[in-house]
Amino acid sequence: MKLVVVAVGQRIAGWAQAASDEYARRFPPELHFEIKAVKTEARGSKSLATLLAAERERISAAIPSGSRIVALDERGSALSTLGLAQRLAQWQRDGVDVALVLGGPDGLQPAFRQAAHERIRLSDMTL
Repeated sequence: MKLVVVAVGQRIAGWAQAASDEYARRFPPELHFEIKAVKTEARGSKSLATLLAAERERISAAIPSGSRIVALDERGSALSTLGLAQRLAQWQRDGVDVALVLGGPDGLQPAFRQAAHERIRLSDMTL
């Protein structure tokens, strides 16, 4: 199984890369983990819809073909740590690749959010 985190942002911060490397070492050997940073669209005079559409194109290009798309969104279903672990175990049993997608400062395009196979939130708080 491949687990890919696709995050909209300029680049992955050093501390975030170090943390993800540490957690990746804890995963079972058959689970391949990767983080892909997708460039935030330059604002300028563009409308929000135009910005989100451009980011959606980049996100879609970064998602491996055939992956189950899970949007991390504040309006998604709440999951506890145990719930997330159980969901990850289920995805492994199903043998599907999974892309966890995090939007940028403006979130994810509504149509992309709706098209995702699943929407989850890890907390009521956003960072």
